[in-house]
Amino acid sequence: MTIQYTDAGVNLTSHQFEQDCDDIVARAKLAGVTDMLLIGADVAQSKQSLELAKRYGFVSTAGVHPHDAKSVGDDYLQQLSTLLCEPEVVAVGECGLDFNRDFSPRPQQQAVLNEQLNLAQQLNKPVYLHERDAFSAMQAQLERVTVKGVLHCFTGDAQALSFYLNYGLMIGVTGWVCDERRGAQLQALVPHIPDDRLLVETDAPYLIPRTLQPKPKSRRNEPAFISAVVQHIAQLRGQSAAHVAACSQANFARLFAIEDKLP
Repeated sequence: MTIQYTDAGVNLTSHQFEQDCDDIVARAKLAGVTDMLLIGADVAQSKQSLELAKRYGFVSTAGVHPHDAKSVGDDYLQQLSTLLCEPEVVAVGECGLDFNRDFSPRPQQQAVLNEQLNLAQQLNKPVYLHERDAFSAMQAQLERVTVKGVLHCFTGDAQALSFYLNYGLMIGVTGWVCDERRGAQLQALVPHIPDDRLLVETDAPYLIPRTLQPKPKSRRNEPAFISAVVQHIAQLRGQSAAHVAACSQANFARLFAIEDKLP
């Protein structure tokens, strides 16, 4: 049986994909990837992700990453609102908090996240959330609103997982789970994610699965490698790869209302 995959998070606008974007997508399709969520990290990238989504028949997000919170323009929310009217743009994000790298001042990260959460609530759109070393602050932000969405590239602890699940979010798992150096905590928690809350994503070109055999010469991750992430998740959960992939596909379609929003 040929397994079909949905990649719930790809940075296709990355400069690492500039020279061979068509080839990247072609390899992904040959590997069974039928859909991707193309991530927007600022207004310009959100526009580019929309263009690529239209070009390849995928869906995208529109938002401002916490790293870029310091650089938002006065009209960024209006620009995001305009993008979110497009049928291919199915979520607000990537938005959130990153207290690990602190590329933007924390108060500014929190303000920009709050504005995007309010926008998502107003438009009844899912959110595509980033949180690293900022759980308490993220919890406080989410408790002010009622939104649906996914905690992308989850790397938190049991307390964080419990809160995000109880809040109603889906949990995005990346190749971080394949990392023998830093993935132990996530590996222990993956079996506790319910079938109907699991999304699998590559976050390409980042987080190449370290379980890939043979190991690619390049350290660049690709959507075609999502099978390695699915296989490792399946092993940890005592499930088949086909089951994990099917759960992620169904959850993706349900969360982002793909059938309703695309022709």
